[in-house]
This record gives sequence, structure tokens and C-alpha cells, in this order.
Amino acid sequence: MKLKDLGSSAVAVTSAREGAALAHGGRLLAAAARFGIPASDWLDLSTGVNPNGWPVPAVPASCWQRLPEDDDGLETAARAYYGGAALLPVAGSQAAIQVLPRLRQQLQGRSRVAVLTPGYAEHAAAWRGAGHLVSVIDALGPADAIAARIDAALADSEVLVLIHPNNPSGLRLPADQLLDWHRRLAARGGWLLVDEAFMDATPGQSLAAHGPRPGLIVLRSLGKFFGLAGARVGFVLGEPALLASLRALLGPWSVSGPARWVATRALEDRAWQAHTRAELTRSGQRLCDLLDQHGLTPTASCALFAWVCTDRAETRWRQLAAQGILTRLFDAPASLRFGLPGGEDAWQRLAHALQA
Repeated sequence: MKLKDLGSSAVAVTSAREGAALAHGGRLLAAAARFGIPASDWLDLSTGVNPNGWPVPAVPASCWQRLPEDDDGLETAARAYYGGAALLPVAGSQAAIQVLPRLRQQLQGRSRVAVLTPGYAEHAAAWRGAGHLVSVIDALGPADAIAARIDAALADSEVLVLIHPNNPSGLRLPADQLLDWHRRLAARGGWLLVDEAFMDATPGQSLAAHGPRPGLIVLRSLGKFFGLAGARVGFVLGEPALLASLRALLGPWSVSGPARWVATRALEDRAWQAHTRAELTRSGQRLCDLLDQHGLTPTASCALFAWVCTDRAETRWRQLAAQGILTRLFDAPASLRFGLPGGEDAWQRLAHALQA
């Protein structure tokens, strides 16, 4: 679905009533305590993680008994999967989100950083925390209008951070447009940082295979599409010199041996990946249709979630939570993000809750 025109005022995304700390989906134990429903009785749709993730086999005992080693096949599998020649495994893309602003400060000093909002709030927080000057670009409205605002902001930025497709708005922009912005930034020592956490369902839109190029950094994760959020495995794709500096900051063994073993086999399982892409496309459309039938027409979507802007977002969130269904609540703009149900029982439970 295309992003609806919601206006052009600057906005910031936060979870309603969450206080100063950045909130995320998946806070199931907190919801269980708040609503008095055991955690085992919830349908958690708050994270955007594939509920039918890659089926993890038994992990060999040796993975637990030995320190991780670089030549175990993980990097080879990742290069083949992403199509990028230079990459670094990290403990989930969040690890890179935290450290890249510090690396930029070391290499280039204080920078002007442009981020989109609404968007994954950890990016802006990490850049501000490292001492950079962060400006926000309104990412609501038609894609061409958003692109024009980004284009205008580029003259006053050394770093542009994009989440692609955007979370939660699902915004996508043409690869040629992104590469043009990269070219302009790189010409003056700048960076284009693209977080592709939700890109695996549509790999043809990725910038991963366009590197390595100076100033182009792409983040990937096994958390969403592969449903392996708990393994904490991600990758940074970039030029080798930058990856070497990043590795030095992170230190050795940033990804555990068992996680490396699982990630390698998931990345090599092309049959599962092809089947899952087709299933996620069907499930994403089914979710949009179901929400539309109950008066919650998605404002935007991607294969793994649907985003609904409504003035009654908090009321709807509470009504669903009272029935043991957890969604992701935002207060600016007032909205809900729905992840995919898993099996048919979960789909029927959501349908009945929406009906109620």
C-alpha cells in the first residue's frame, strides 16, 4: 500500500505513556503484568518479526564449548545472500546503530545528521548521544514530497540516515534516488546510512549489492524476515577500511558461536527463503484486508506489518490488549502497527478481537 498524505508538519514517534526511555515492540512481560493476563496467553503482534521464522535445528555442543571463529562460513554465506563483497557480522543491527555515530565522531568529528520521522527512534538517539547535530525530516505524505524534503536537507547534512522500507510508515524510495544522495554526500566525505531491517521480503530494492563504496553503509538483520530476533545477528556492509575501524570498536566475538552457526544455515537455505517471501506477501495482504474490513484501513504497509493512523489509536490498543493482543502504539502521529499473526488460530483470534 502507498503512504497516505498525512500532512507535512514535523513529527516525532514515541510510544504513548512510555516516559523518557525509548520504547520498542515486544514488551510482552510488561503488558502481561499491566493487564493481568499471563504472558503465555498473549498474541504478540507488536514487533514486526516473522511469526513463522526459520526452523532452527539442534545446535552442536561444540558451538557452546568453543570461542567463535571468523572462518566458520558465516561471512561467506552472508556475502552470497546479500550480494555484498565486504561486510561485518554484528550482534544485531542495533549494535551498529549504537557504535557508528561514535566511529563518525572519531573519524570526522561532529557532523550534521538528517533522520526521517516517524522512524526507528534509536537512530536519532544514538547520533545525538555521540554529540552530533541531528535534524529531523518529516516523512509523512506522498513519496515524491518526502524525497523533495530530503533533497533540500542534503545541502546542510554530512550524514543521511534512512530506514528502508521505513518503520513504521513502510516508505520506499527508488534505488537510483538513494544512490544519487550517496554520491552527493560521499563527494564531501559524508555518509548515507541505510537500515534495511525489513528489506528481505523485497531484496531487489536493496542497496547491499551496490557496495562497497566510500560513504555507503547498509545495515541488515536476521531478526525480522528470518524470525531470529533473539539470536542477535546482523551485518554492516561498507568499505573495508570503515569495517576494520568498526570491528576495532566492537572488539572480538561480537556474535556468539551458536548464533553464528544458526545464522549461516539460515542464510544458505534458499528454498525456505523463496517460500517465505511468497507467504509473507500473501499474509501481508491478508492483514491489510482484515484491518480494512474492521474500519482500520492501513495507512501503509510492508510484508511484515501494517501501520494504521487513527485518532483512536490508544483506545484501540487498550481494547485489543484487554483481549490479550499486543500491538505497537505510537502517539505522534496517533497510530498502531500490527505485525503478522502466525497460524490460522492466531488469524481467527485477531479477527474475533477486531469484531468485538
